[in-house]
Amino acid sequence: MARLIVYYAHPGHPYSQSNRPMADVAAAVDGITFVDLYRDYPRFDINADVEQQRLLDHDVILFQFPMFWYSTPSIIKEWQDLVLEHGFAYGAGGDKLGGKTLMLAITAAGPEDAYSAGGYQHYPMRDFLRPLEQTARLCEMRFAAPYVLYGSLRASTDGRLDAHVGAYRTLLEAIRDDRYDWDAADDLEIIQAETVPLRGEG
Repeated sequence: MARLIVYYAHPGHPYSQSNRPMADVAAAVDGITFVDLYRDYPRFDINADVEQQRLLDHDVILFQFPMFWYSTPSIIKEWQDLVLEHGFAYGAGGDKLGGKTLMLAITAAGPEDAYSAGGYQHYPMRDFLRPLEQTARLCEMRFAAPYVLYGSLRASTDGRLDAHVGAYRTLLEAIRDDRYDWDAADDLEIIQAETVPLRGEG
């Protein structure tokens, strides 16, 4: 079994339409660690020692968050600045995260076609995630295709949210149980509810 930790970051959690049910599912899955960063560190006083030990104790590190101005909510950046220290995550002797996997579960308010050369965001989703992808590489981690929900503000009314949340549970359980097909995921730019790759399935 893979040791999976989910870091959840949403400053407006009580008002979230998509991330809140996703977080509820993640917190309820047996055998994984769930951390709500805004709940645990309301003053951003992140305990680097605790967080570094959590990273050492897990194989897959998954951050769940809504896209905020083409990036992460600010607490994730603070977490990165304090936790991914030289000599621990990178640099001389900084190989402690080598061989681990970094994955993202993201919601975006814009529709899928907005994230293209011809859309109003002008770039595909993966382009906005390059800093996180390069962070993984610097830390000698595998960067896995992100699990993405587009049009998140409408997902609860157009019938997509239940499928997305259900597939999120499937994804988390598959990672935990070593049934997630990482190699198949590498062939995908993003993962969506209908494309969660499981071993032994086409």
